[in-house]
Formats: sequence, structure tokens, C-alpha cells
Amino acid sequence: MASFTPPEWPTGVHPPGSKDFEPTAVAWLLDVVPPDYRLYGVLRRYPVALAAMARYHARACVEGARQGYRTARTELAAALPPHAVDSVLAAYRKEGARLAATARAVALVERALRGEAVAPAIKDTPT
Repeated sequence: MASFTPPEWPTGVHPPGSKDFEPTAVAWLLDVVPPDYRLYGVLRRYPVALAAMARYHARACVEGARQGYRTARTELAAALPPHAVDSVLAAYRKEGARLAATARAVALVERALRGEAVAPAIKDTPT
């Protein structure tokens, strides 16, 4: 069985092909999506469906953070002092990076759940 996990593989999710891969992937994906997703048994029974929904959710979060970052200065300038707006922008940058990493990890887990290879391709090196 495969034991390779690529960079950005989520902590706590066992490697693809291992005995506990699917249950740990489902648990992690349920932590990525809103809590009410736990109410739908179909998402536990069909982890690929959960992964697809998590992918859309994670991408939407990234886009929301990007939109918030783009508009924060003009949207908040009248309500906050300049140093507070700068702090909000810093929070968006930090959270945006975390959200983007989560979105990439969701994509990796989804590929693995679909049976696709998640190992990086071996590239020829010039000799």
C-alpha cells in the first residue's frame, strides 16, 4: 500500500492507500466544512461527495477573503482608524494564506479519494 504523502497533506489524515485513510480523510473534511454538513449521512457514506462539497466551500472561502482584502480599505476607512484598517488587511493576508493552503489540501485529499495519484510526477533531469 502507498505511504507517500505530498507536501501540504493535511495533518491527521493518514496516507492514501493506508487502512485508516478514508475515515481520517472524512473526519478532516468534516472539520473543513460548516458544522451542519455533519447532519447529512450521505456525505459520510460517500466521501468523494463530501470532498467535492469541501472543495467548493474552501474555494469560496478563499475568494471571500480575497474580495474582503480588495475592498477593506475603502469599505472600512470611514469606520476605523488607519492603523486598524492596516491590521485588518494583515489579518486577511494571514487568513488568506491559511485558507488557500486548506483549499490545496482539500484538492489533494479529493484526488486521493477518487483513486488518483497524489505523488508529484518524476521529472527528467538534464545530464
